[in-house]
This record gives sequence, structure tokens and C-alpha cells, in this order.
Amino acid sequence: MKYQTRFGSLQDYDKGGVILIDDNPKNYVFSNIFEVANTSAPYERVAVAKNFEYVIEIARAEGTSGWSTCAHDEFVLCMDGQVEVHLVKLDDPSRHAPADSQGARAIDGDPDGRKMGRLVLGRGHQGLLPRGSAYRFHADAPACLMFQSVEGPLTVQKWADICQTA
Repeated sequence: MKYQTRFGSLQDYDKGGVILIDDNPKNYVFSNIFEVANTSAPYERVAVAKNFEYVIEIARAEGTSGWSTCAHDEFVLCMDGQVEVHLVKLDDPSRHAPADSQGARAIDGDPDGRKMGRLVLGRGHQGLLPRGSAYRFHADAPACLMFQSVEGPLTVQKWADICQTA
């Protein structure tokens, strides 16, 4: 038998699914990250996997996002397209994200601090979003981002909409 690996994208993906023998599909989580990104607002961080407080979030990158920060490191992985990440070292990180807070949170307006530079992420590229920094994204064309983080104020949960139930 011949197998062929085919990578999905925002423009070309198969939903897939879980085939159950003798169980309830609600005991499993299955969603397609590209479908989640296509049906979400730009930069809406939708949880697609959760383990205790840790989450994997998917976002549709399109245009320029607002600024965000986090009291702990996060990782972002570009799953499709190309995205710029702009980083600023915050003068007072605790003003936006107290040390004991969890998850990403929005910053109103432009952050106070010095520019750290930018990352240009293409498909398969991963970037660190370091604690104590502010970040924002820019994509000229729709792209798909995956975040590894902790559940927080920006985490959106749409389990009933994104998970297979039958």
C-alpha cells in the first residue's frame, strides 16, 4: 500500500474525523486547526487542546493585531502563510501582567518600552514570546498561528462549535 503525506492549509484541508467502535464521541476531542482559523475572527485565540491549565490555541492572522503580553513565556508556531511578530521589552511588565497571572492579556494602546526587534515566521517556523515583553502580529494575507500557552483572558473556548460530536 502506498501512503502520501499531504499538508493542509487555510485554502486546502480535509476535516477528517474520529471513527468510534463502541464509545461516545464526546469523550474525544477532534477539530481541524485550519477550519477553526477560517471560522474565527482575526487574532481570536481559540483553544483546540487543553491539559490542566495549559492550552494550544489557534488564531487566524490577518492584518495587524493589537498588543498583548504574558507573565510567562509563550510559543507561537506559524502553521500556514507568513506573519511578522513585533516585540517590545516592557518598562513595567507587572503593570500589564502581574507576576502571578496566567495566559495572554491585551494591552491598551502602544506599550511603553524599547523595541526588541521582529520575527518573520513562515510555515513551520516557531518563535518565542518572552515574558516581560509585548508583542503584536502582522500578516498581509490570511495565515494560521498556533500558540502554546496557559489559559488566560484571551483564550476563547468554542468546544461545542469545533469538536466532533457524532
